Amino acid sequence: MTLVQMQSRTTNAPTGARTVAEDMDTAGPQVCDDMTVEVALSVMTSARTGHLLVCDDNGLCTGLVTHTQLAAVRDGSKYSDRVRLRDILRSLGLFTSPVTTMAEAGHMMRHSNVEALPVVDEHGSALGVFALAR
Repeated sequence: MTLVQMQSRTTNAPTGARTVAEDMDTAGPQVCDDMTVEVALSVMTSARTGHLLVCDDNGLCTGLVTHTQLAAVRDGSKYSDRVRLRDILRSLGLFTSPVTTMAEAGHMMRHSNVEALPVVDEHGSALGVFALAR
């Protein structure tokens, strides 16, 4: 797991700097990494969301998938109905901590070209999702 920021920024962050915790969406739909791509797309449609948090068997967040990513996998030449979310997640997902400043998280997202970041606690449990306004 790669965290953008894990420790408190009170000494380095400007006074009044907003943190990810202040602007994140609640965790929303969380699915297990053994779910198939097709089922995940259905869950996403039902939940009217563009992303899902993916967790392992222990309930720890392993990443985030977007509708765009899943549609690309489904439309790919190597797709089968047996492809599971764990098969397509990047080996090291990007995550952020609730104490990360919004500026730091935004920089990481633009640099990594991701739409949203899972926000996790110190144990790896999902707290929410931070997305930049488009």
